[in-house]
Amino acid sequence: MRGWVAERRNLVIKEDRAGNLFITQRQLKSSRAAKPLLITAHLDHPAFVVCGVGSDSTIELEFRGGVHDPYFEHAAIEVFDGNDRPHQARIVALDGAAKPFKRVIAALHRPTDEIVVGDIGRWHFGKDFKPHVADGLLHTHACDDLAALAAALATLDVLRAYEGMEHVGLVLTRAEEIGFIGAIASCKLKSVPKAARLLCLENSRSFAESPIGGGPILRVGDKMSVFHPALTNQIGMILTEHQKSDPTFKWQRKLMPGGTCEATTFSTYGYESTCICLPLGNYHNMHDIDGALAGRRPAKVGPEYISVDDYHGMIRMLVITALSIDAAESPTLLKRMDQLHRDFSFVLERE
Repeated sequence: MRGWVAERRNLVIKEDRAGNLFITQRQLKSSRAAKPLLITAHLDHPAFVVCGVGSDSTIELEFRGGVHDPYFEHAAIEVFDGNDRPHQARIVALDGAAKPFKRVIAALHRPTDEIVVGDIGRWHFGKDFKPHVADGLLHTHACDDLAALAAALATLDVLRAYEGMEHVGLVLTRAEEIGFIGAIASCKLKSVPKAARLLCLENSRSFAESPIGGGPILRVGDKMSVFHPALTNQIGMILTEHQKSDPTFKWQRKLMPGGTCEATTFSTYGYESTCICLPLGNYHNMHDIDGALAGRRPAKVGPEYISVDDYHGMIRMLVITALSIDAAESPTLLKRMDQLHRDFSFVLERE
């Protein structure tokens, strides 16, 4: 992130005490005083952290993130040493009740003294697997939330070229997968301006009614809450109006109850926040979640995948929203209601 910002003269990157990153634009004297519009994404993905190294080619790891127990049974993983060299291992034991995180014992395929406490591990999908695009779908180790993060960066690259968009920035949070810890800290530290409007980006588990390839999703809520109604409704109106002039633009409006996202956190702490997400396959690398929970074995991990078209659609959605949300003619639900009253209040008149 720091290298990316250093290549762009009009951007500034700062870090709060919790390690969250804030990328903002250098304010021009002529810039209008608009409320900050901050696009958020989280930097982490469920993964293993080495917490112990045995003398018999075994290592102990904790798992930070939400993955169901059956997926750990005899699963293959790879652990990266300090030089980013991968070391393959297989899980031989799971303590799913360990606190604060699940713990596993893994047996290394080859002995090594290169792995130390604090090294990172992930699922291993076979020696021949490489991230790739097939039939319009990107298959890779982690889309959640890196695909949304990439879309946020691309969006800022577009908007920073527009005059009057200096109030648009990014908030990149830590430790989302273990309970939104970075986002909560940013609220408690007041790192995020209270006047800011937050567009929280996510990758959310796809269901039949929220298909991959059906377009990016304006997420109105998650399994814990509904998001800021006025902000969510305004964005919905903006996208509806845009689609009238551009019928090729695809988007969806869904609840997405497959998980909880940072928009709930920010809304809980009194911020105007909502979510835009990509429908995701193999959520948290879990293939056939419903089958695994019903007892189908073996439960298999696999690459996450998204639609490339949905990804580009997310960028379009964000640009359209940012360019329209503060315009005087920006549609809102209140304006729509007032117009309906003007058009049809005559039916209430009495003789």
